[in-house]
Amino acid sequence: GRRLHLGKRDSREPFRQHRTSQNTMGKKQKAGEKGNAVNYTTRNQALKKLQLRLAQFRRLCILKGIHPREPKKKRQGQNKTYYHVKDINFLLHEPLLDRFREIRAYDKKVTKAKAKKQHELAQRLQKRRPGYQLDHLVKERYPSFTDALRDLDDPLTLVHLFASLPAEKTRHISRKLVDGARRLSLEFQAYVTRTNSLRKSFVSVKGIYYQAEIMGQTVTWITPHALSQHMPDDVDYRVMVTFLEFYETMLEFVCFKLYHSLGLKYPPTLDSKGDSAATGLMAVMHDIASHAGGVGLLSTAAPEADPTSASVQASKDRLGSLAAKLGDLSEAPAPKDPADADEARDVADADEAEEAEVGALM
Repeated sequence: GRRLHLGKRDSREPFRQHRTSQNTMGKKQKAGEKGNAVNYTTRNQALKKLQLRLAQFRRLCILKGIHPREPKKKRQGQNKTYYHVKDINFLLHEPLLDRFREIRAYDKKVTKAKAKKQHELAQRLQKRRPGYQLDHLVKERYPSFTDALRDLDDPLTLVHLFASLPAEKTRHISRKLVDGARRLSLEFQAYVTRTNSLRKSFVSVKGIYYQAEIMGQTVTWITPHALSQHMPDDVDYRVMVTFLEFYETMLEFVCFKLYHSLGLKYPPTLDSKGDSAATGLMAVMHDIASHAGGVGLLSTAAPEADPTSASVQASKDRLGSLAAKLGDLSEAPAPKDPADADEARDVADADEAEEAEVGALM
């Protein structure tokens, strides 16, 4: 056979072009410049970047809908809370951030006045304490009305819960929050009753489940039982109040749209007598029923005559005559003994038979 020398190519083999190996690795990547180390940040780093206290940071995250993340590799430690860098940069441009700083500076003035025992000045400053609006956050988180209806389960449940809770200053639950939650719950229940939107209901240990269909969307919420509520101490009520603050603004937008879709004014005027008598839903339904004929309609057309007014008056007259008849029956003397009643009945039958005989003879 033919021998081949090492390092030499056989002339009968096809020519293969051997490419020299090149260094394709590029610049060496340093640690901490790419990946989880750059995409995620800890909560303490976010607080330093935003210059906020922990309570204000939590409130801002709840209002904006920003939640903690779980990266695959926690380079800063396993027991720390991580947020996405894009979310923190998103908070930097929030108008509420400057508003929270103004409120914090204003609270320092109130604290300083109380420390100097200038109580009148502290009260005046407390009355003029600046506030903030959440309307732009509702429009930002829910671009369409359908999106708001789809996310209506939790707001309704929390609003109905606070409507049944007592106002306690130690748990940061003011009377204003409870009254606002009760008002919104009654307004939504009035709409559901008015449109016959309720589809299902279920009674359980937790409370009463309701399910309604509103504009093609299924909405489910829970109302607690009408009992005294037990308030545990291991619950952070300030977080719940922050959620309630946003949900109340959202529900006001939703109820405004729902009421205007029916041609009714919003907000409805509560009946003071019905509300003081704790009639609840009837206080709102009374105003809706009074404006349904055209007084509270959004259109400027003249109100038409109610065709059911005549039937309602006739029903009242029948009820009045029935009450009069029942009164006459109650005033009639009743026999005290059943035996006396049978004897009286026999005497009456004998008198009728005697009258019949006399009539036949004549």
